Amino acid sequence: MFAGAHTALVTPFAKEGTIDTESFRKIIDEQFAAGITGVVPVGTTGESATLSTEEHRRVIELAVKQTAKRGLVIAGTGSNSTREAVDLTQAAELAGADAALLVTPYYNKPSQEGLFQHYRAVAESTELPLMLYSIPGRCHIHLEVETVARLADCCSNIRAIKEAGGVTERVRQLKSGLPDDFEVLCGDDALTLDFMKAGAVGVVSVASNLIPGPIAKLAAAMLNGEPGEAEAIHEKYSGLFADFLKLDTNPVPIKAAMGLAGKCLPKLRLPMVEMPDEKVAELKTTLSSLGLV
Repeated sequence: MFAGAHTALVTPFAKEGTIDTESFRKIIDEQFAAGITGVVPVGTTGESATLSTEEHRRVIELAVKQTAKRGLVIAGTGSNSTREAVDLTQAAELAGADAALLVTPYYNKPSQEGLFQHYRAVAESTELPLMLYSIPGRCHIHLEVETVARLADCCSNIRAIKEAGGVTERVRQLKSGLPDDFEVLCGDDALTLDFMKAGAVGVVSVASNLIPGPIAKLAAAMLNGEPGEAEAIHEKYSGLFADFLKLDTNPVPIKAAMGLAGKCLPKLRLPMVEMPDEKVAELKTTLSSLGLV
């Protein structure tokens, strides 16, 4: 279901801090014109942590409406509160989303049994296909393979996992411990090639906000058994992936890049702040070398 390249959408803000709906619509149009498989509104890259509940739901509704069935809308509905995750997932289903992405609960650090019960409660509250999201660097907990296997066994709508732990071996562990039709997607642009070689079926990409065409082609090449083409794309953009990882915390660098490319303002919501000028200049050098500014 989720094979391909999906864009973890930024949420553009206007100067006054409100959601820039015009830029958001244009970004979505560019994604599907370039061959992206799906979009993921209000994930980490979409600054879900600093959107109000009303804004969160509105962004999902805007994404569904603008996508207009050209691809998947995988709504970010995760929370460290199971009740809130259920409410957001049900709202996404009502809005017409195709699936939901659920990050592991952050800050409160539940046990594996807590994670199991959390995800099962969300799965039982909706008919949407669900993608788990493991990112221990932000949430400080690992979603263990055994827990994912339990969830896949008892919840038929838990269909995939976005793996962002930064370890390729984890893909092999997931593939060996889960049903053949359970899908693994990469959550780190720099590792997409390696993850897909290990059995992942695609990527939830940050970079594709800026370069949707190359990311879509990379994923398609791997799915079509053309690793040489995928390797060439990866090599060309590896410096950009590195900049996004080293210059600041996501989504600060991608917002800066989108600003430099004229796609939206680089504005963020506190406590996130824009990159200092020297880092913006470094990013601009990379973008210029790729013909993106």
